[in-house]
Amino acid sequence: MAAEGQSNGKAKGRKNRAGAEPAEVLAQKDLSEDDLEIIPTAVPRQGDGYSVADTNGDGMTAGLIGEVGKRLTEEDLRRINTPRGLIQLIKSKTIDLEEVRKTLLYEQELRQLQVELVRLQRWVQSDGQRIAILVEGRDAAGVVALPKPTDDERGQWYFQRYIRQLPNKGEIVFFDRSWYNRAVVEPVMGFCSKKEHQRFLQQVTEFEHMLYEDGVTIIKFWFSISKEEQAKRFEARRQNPLKQWKLSPVDEKAQEMWDSYTRFKEEMFSKTHTTFSPWIIVKANDKQAARLESLRYVLNLLPYKGKDEAQIRLTPDPNVITRFHRKMAELDF
Repeated sequence: MAAEGQSNGKAKGRKNRAGAEPAEVLAQKDLSEDDLEIIPTAVPRQGDGYSVADTNGDGMTAGLIGEVGKRLTEEDLRRINTPRGLIQLIKSKTIDLEEVRKTLLYEQELRQLQVELVRLQRWVQSDGQRIAILVEGRDAAGVVALPKPTDDERGQWYFQRYIRQLPNKGEIVFFDRSWYNRAVVEPVMGFCSKKEHQRFLQQVTEFEHMLYEDGVTIIKFWFSISKEEQAKRFEARRQNPLKQWKLSPVDEKAQEMWDSYTRFKEEMFSKTHTTFSPWIIVKANDKQAARLESLRYVLNLLPYKGKDEAQIRLTPDPNVITRFHRKMAELDF
């Protein structure tokens, strides 16, 4: 979000994106350079939503923006790198202007939040803070699907493999799937026994309380998606050769085991949500909103130096970020 006195073309952030004018209306307007404040500064690459050049060598096929079959010539790619050229290109091609605007707004907000993350990192280092951020959720919600525990891991105290990864002084450690794998994924997939699962639920709050008393800040995110959105993302992975590596045997069973996942997830929340280590629910059907608002939550929570100088909103959107409470009727949005 822009500071007071700055151009507010982007200052309203995501709030404006939700109410943006339809693409067909925008297409009829005269766009100026102020309409597109952030301009790509690099030629699109394969893997960024564009395919390789066709066999004739006279262009590239648009992917993320523009209809399938629309071609970007070498001249088009050169024009993208200037504000005036980009506006002309948008006018001459069939492009979803609303999606372009949303992406540009997202990129600007993300960059400003990353500036704050650098300040946060410096504070953590200089003040000797220890931060552990846990990222959990269903498969395809934006977290990694872990494999079945190894024989060595099954012979250890369950938390042993994670203790080695806890933050040292001046560190932030991200757990992309954490010890909570035993709360949901393992019992659903039969990777642990009922007794092991119940023992975990009894021990985990004590484990986290010991970390809390020792000065470790624990932030627990649950990225929540709907069953329909999960199915959509799985299909996108199957169809995209660049994403097929993400598919795992656990993913393949996620849809048919949806209700079982829900049952274990709700038990996990009810038994492991505490005042010193609460669960933060992130509505993640919209990936961009989920990323921005989860970053805001972390930045808003921690008292890092320079926070008051932020040129962007740090308070998370309550329509995206919610603290778990036991009266919640629905957690998969």
